Amino acid sequence: MEEREKITRRWFQMWLDQKDSGILELFSADAQYIESWGPEYRGAHKIKLWFDEWNTRGVVLQWEIKQFFHSGSQTVVEWQFKNRMYDGTEQPFDGMSLIGWTADNKICFLKEFGCNENRYDPYQNGPAPVFRDEKAMWF
Repeated sequence: MEEREKITRRWFQMWLDQKDSGILELFSADAQYIESWGPEYRGAHKIKLWFDEWNTRGVVLQWEIKQFFHSGSQTVVEWQFKNRMYDGTEQPFDGMSLIGWTADNKICFLKEFGCNENRYDPYQNGPAPVFRDEKAMWF
């Protein structure tokens, strides 16, 4: 478990540093990566392509790990995330990742789940819900 947490922290730190310090070492050759809003990358080389390309369009400002849960060959990590795209858009949100591991502790599967951090109670003023008139986040 300690090794898996170290690998996960290394992956997150790569985003914060905007530097590939071993993507092909962390992911199995046939790894599958699913972002919370739909894109899916198959294979470590495609994951590296996405990482390199994405970092030409934005910067990850925060990717803070809150906690880990381990069960067999899977890990769930809860985190807080914030990025800024070079067009000025900022996207803060909470999330979780479900990570699958190979026998030699390479990531073979990673699926992200996002949660808007700008939450509210639609029943605050009574039994009829009042929802904000705003565009939903992309996830």
